[in-house]
Amino acid sequence: MSKKTLDKPSYLVIKEQIEDMITSGQLAIGGKLPSEMQMAKSFHVSRETFRSAIKLLEQEGKVNVKHGVGTFVTTPLPNIDNSLEKLTKIGELIQSAGLIEGEKKEYSDVVPATREWADYLSINEGEPIVQHERIRTANGEPVVCSLNLMPKSIVGNVFEQEELHGSLTEFLENNCHIRTVRSDTELAVPLHIDRYCQKLLIHPHTTVMQMIQLHYDELNRPVMLSYDYLRNDIFKFRIRRTR
Repeated sequence: MSKKTLDKPSYLVIKEQIEDMITSGQLAIGGKLPSEMQMAKSFHVSRETFRSAIKLLEQEGKVNVKHGVGTFVTTPLPNIDNSLEKLTKIGELIQSAGLIEGEKKEYSDVVPATREWADYLSINEGEPIVQHERIRTANGEPVVCSLNLMPKSIVGNVFEQEELHGSLTEFLENNCHIRTVRSDTELAVPLHIDRYCQKLLIHPHTTVMQMIQLHYDELNRPVMLSYDYLRNDIFKFRIRRTR
């Protein structure tokens, strides 16, 4: 054993050995690990030390611990990097990372505009708003939850007549002749009790960020307000700042 290995805490050594077992195929993706007692005994460490190694692997999305059931090997989804300066469709971000895009749930309704929504969209409070909710998935896991709000005076009955697949902005352009060309975006951290945030909290290590986006058309008219919730362990956004 090398000096470098000896200098490491035992739980880090165990973590790396388990990672090697996963990489080599000794532990198969989707497979269940032997019991905590068996694994600790095979590594000649205490159960507490083994548990610390598993906790790190769980935080990195490499194992999924189901209490009372067992620990399973998973494939962590890669991070999706994007610049905030560029308007990029969610589907394009998912596909660019080599992941399989999908949808889990979709819901539309017409509701009266709240004061907050009306202020954003420059309409009167109480005016009818088309409220559209959807969950986007990557490799079968929910990664984005969106609440999109559009004045009914602009989109009409299109969501009642046509089924949305893929990009919402393309849907609006093709069916309503609304082309969104820019947006004002605010980044926020939602409360964990937020019901949209909770739809994405599927792993212990998952955190969520929120993008509040006001979309404008070519005439600079506000046409859509979006509350997008994105898994922070999947999506990474950057901005270049200069002096």
